[in-house]
Amino acid sequence: MKPVVHQLLASFRRGDAIGEEAVRIRDLCEAHGVECRLWSPAHCVPPAERRLALDAAALPAAARPGDVALLHLSIGSPVNDLFAALPCRRVALYHNVTPPRFFERVQPATAARLEAGLAAVRRLAACGAEAWADSAFNAAELRAAGWRDPKVLPLLFDPGFGRTPPDPLARARLSEPPRENLLFVGRIAPNKRHDRLLRLVHAYRAAVNPAGRLVAAGGAAGLETWQALLKASASTLVLGDGVLFTGFLSPAELAACYATASAFVCLSDHEGFCAPLLEAMAWRVPVFAAAAGAVPETLGGAGVLFDPAADEATMAETVGRVLHDPALREAVLAKQDARLARFRARDEWAELRAVLGLT
Repeated sequence: MKPVVHQLLASFRRGDAIGEEAVRIRDLCEAHGVECRLWSPAHCVPPAERRLALDAAALPAAARPGDVALLHLSIGSPVNDLFAALPCRRVALYHNVTPPRFFERVQPATAARLEAGLAAVRRLAACGAEAWADSAFNAAELRAAGWRDPKVLPLLFDPGFGRTPPDPLARARLSEPPRENLLFVGRIAPNKRHDRLLRLVHAYRAAVNPAGRLVAAGGAAGLETWQALLKASASTLVLGDGVLFTGFLSPAELAACYATASAFVCLSDHEGFCAPLLEAMAWRVPVFAAAAGAVPETLGGAGVLFDPAADEATMAETVGRVLHDPALREAVLAKQDARLARFRARDEWAELRAVLGLT
């Protein structure tokens, strides 16, 4: 009997980076004749997507000794302990646990779940599972937590990304009147440093182009207090229509954001991989990013890296210099094209088969 691959997720939602990788893994498995199921606590899956992810409470009865369980480890969740007790081959894929300190003031409940996630990372190191991570940065964290010989499986990236037709209404709203949209894609969370992005766009409008605008694409569910603080900061900076918080977007709406972006700017303090960096490359948008966490590793020599300690005014001037110098802009895009080509040239099935121990 062929093994079944069981993917465990603390939550599942299309559009989320981990959720999208889980779907990509499922599609790769099924394209090669391997059954793959997604499991998550029922209350952590939107009703419209419950056809894609089964209730994790039913997994212990479904898993067989010859199967493979793949845990997407990123936060405290009942699926972590459920994974440890399964009677089959177990593989943990570590996506990083965001340091709880970022959330202690604005969302204590999330900070507690992150603390539980860090405890699970340490606890599961002794459960006998194999350890993989989606970046060397994350693998180093596993090693420090007691895992033996963690290996790296870079994020499995949808090869069709960059080909989704943009939503025409969203594209029109983002294009008229003409602006330079400085895009960032990521949930509205403290570690993503939207506060610095606001200061950068303020400096950009003052010194480079008064038509510059920050497009902050991403949801703020559970972090409405933080978003309110950001909007208050935008008001203090008198940004007016110089900032747009989009909320959670459909794939076509997100495509419209990339299609109308002049630059992609990431000033996050902590990233375990940062998939939107690759997404921006797929849309041929020049990337500018602070060299924090796994960001330099993901860029792989592409894009423009900032010292995280640099001031926002200096970064704004650099963005403007690249965008308004055709030769510089094309040089940046050429390196990004080469990086993306290397990433897309991977034999993803061979890599995934090694992770899952499939012959």
